[in-house]
Amino acid sequence: MFLRSNVRAAGLAYEGKPLQAQYLAAFEDGRIVAVAAHCWNDMLLVQAPVHIEALARAAVAHSERRIAGISGPADQVAAARHALGLDERPTPKFGREELFALDLADLVVPAALTDGQWITRHPRADELDRMAAWRVDFALEALKRPDGPEVREDAQREVMLLHEREADWVLLDQGEVVAYSAFNASLPDIVQVGGVWVPVALRRRGYGRGVVAGSLLDARRRGVTRAVLFAEREDAKRASVGIGFIPKGDFGLLLF
Repeated sequence: MFLRSNVRAAGLAYEGKPLQAQYLAAFEDGRIVAVAAHCWNDMLLVQAPVHIEALARAAVAHSERRIAGISGPADQVAAARHALGLDERPTPKFGREELFALDLADLVVPAALTDGQWITRHPRADELDRMAAWRVDFALEALKRPDGPEVREDAQREVMLLHEREADWVLLDQGEVVAYSAFNASLPDIVQVGGVWVPVALRRRGYGRGVVAGSLLDARRRGVTRAVLFAEREDAKRASVGIGFIPKGDFGLLLF
């Protein structure tokens, strides 16, 4: 999803701009059989069921840039890390997260959305600073990033990029903004949900599943038919299943 969405949004040329990457592929009999992309944010994305070791090394040699993290199928992430000699490099985040998928025709919509108690919409411009602060909280809790100026600058950029793409949503309960969600990757037929955040004081009220369901209702109205997400925490998994998502595999996310 990340590879396909980023190519669709930013093309194959690389100038260091958001969503761009330097792409390498492995070929057999003239067909692409594996892909790696070293992205503008220094993440290495892999989709390489074969030749993962050679491809990971070639991608980094070609880009001549640092590696901030690796994501893709969990076994491939581990193999790429080993091939790059990074097994001993400290990492605050290396998870084998569960991958979920949903046919949007089977979306279970919370009653509070149906009866109008909850409303989802894109955040307003005057709400973006709060969304950036929530994004920082998400990075500290879910991604285990250390606090500091870099994580705050990244959060501000990420929120603005999502907002410019109209890929962000908030949930309102009786007029109060209580949750945030985004599409980290989008294609005409499928979206990838990510960055879901509910402040600690507002949890256990169903707001997480509410904001995700509301965003997917908008996507369904645009003709999107499927959604995917990955989750590590048990409460996030339960919320996903509660609106119809089904476990489909695993996903690896490693951050240095």
